[in-house]
Amino acid sequence: MSRVIAFSFLLLASVLSYLHIDSRPTWALFANDVPVSNANPLDDVLEPNEISKPSKNVKNSTPVKIAQPSLRSDWLPDTGAPSVHAASLIALRDGGVRAFWFAGSREGAPDVVINTSVFDPQASRWSAPTVVMDRVSAEKGLSRYIAKLGNPVPARMADGRMQLFFVTVSIGGWAGSSISSVISDDEGLTWDRPQRLISSPLINLSTLVKSPAIAFADGRLGLPAYHEWIGRFGEFLRVEASQVIDKRRMSSGRGAIQPVVFTDGPQEASAFFRQTRSSSQPKQIPVSETKDAGQSWVAIGDLEIPNPNSAVAALTLANGTRLMVLNNIEAGRYRLVMVMRESNFLQWKVIQVLEDDESLVNDLHREFSYPYLISASGEDVHLVYTWERKKIKHVYFPANWLKHAASNLKEKEVQ
Repeated sequence: MSRVIAFSFLLLASVLSYLHIDSRPTWALFANDVPVSNANPLDDVLEPNEISKPSKNVKNSTPVKIAQPSLRSDWLPDTGAPSVHAASLIALRDGGVRAFWFAGSREGAPDVVINTSVFDPQASRWSAPTVVMDRVSAEKGLSRYIAKLGNPVPARMADGRMQLFFVTVSIGGWAGSSISSVISDDEGLTWDRPQRLISSPLINLSTLVKSPAIAFADGRLGLPAYHEWIGRFGEFLRVEASQVIDKRRMSSGRGAIQPVVFTDGPQEASAFFRQTRSSSQPKQIPVSETKDAGQSWVAIGDLEIPNPNSAVAALTLANGTRLMVLNNIEAGRYRLVMVMRESNFLQWKVIQVLEDDESLVNDLHREFSYPYLISASGEDVHLVYTWERKKIKHVYFPANWLKHAASNLKEKEVQ
């Protein structure tokens, strides 16, 4: 009995020591203070364009029409795998863009590997794909059994090196995940040995990553993550190299995962989530905000844009314009759009319908999902997303296209 009591006290002490933050490095401010509107995200309303149908939660208005200049689109290289998913991007020092995605016979299969390829903007061409990580290499590097891999997310460290976070599962489904990472000092040509991030001192399970990291002023990274075991909620990890310095809850319950973060200043940020709610609850985008650089997050309700339990991508341009790519329907993933909100205006508006199978009968609807956005220059945009789990589509939005779209929005606002 005494041994049980002693073990219980030891367990309690370890938990308390992990939760105790006074001995940890001081919580830094966000590094990128992007000038954006101070409007409450819940005041924003999505307005559909000419071929969309307004849902009951969407305000109807005059459609926004986008003319020339045109977009450029292509496909990430074919690896021969029947199933691909969860693509991500990072800008390279030479102006190129490196993509990552996983491919295999199906999601979660033992043969899934994480691929990479580089886009040359001058030639408008992707390089031949190479494998960054497979299950055997992950097992060898992490010295543990790995059943499956997923969700690669690249980041730029303060010293310029590239870090790739990815999800590994040793037992069970995605709820049994943990996050691992590899680091490259040659822009992703070679990688060091993978290391597992310890986000919990006890059962280091059910931590996943999907969205881009946020830079802190002290050089550390703020990594939006999420939990899927028992509850489904967002978490914010403060990461130094491959060590989790701290983590904070971003949401609660079972209804919000895969947060994407907009920074509003040195201490302010807002997080937009993929909703995973029960059928009786609103199918909209949950929102949380922080006013102390991520130390604490408060749920502030929903952004009244439909969300069918599908991931959202987010990006702020250098001029403060915000973009999101999402499935703006309540069920299915057959419609994918880009929405924009200028820094001086309140409303989100559809500026481009990327995919739409609404006219097809249900069993013919295809899946367009898991968008990921970056900007190489601060003025242009690269987008990748899953196309029917068979391909990864890449769309390039030139700076002049985005300026034209923003000009159209301004004209509509003053009318």
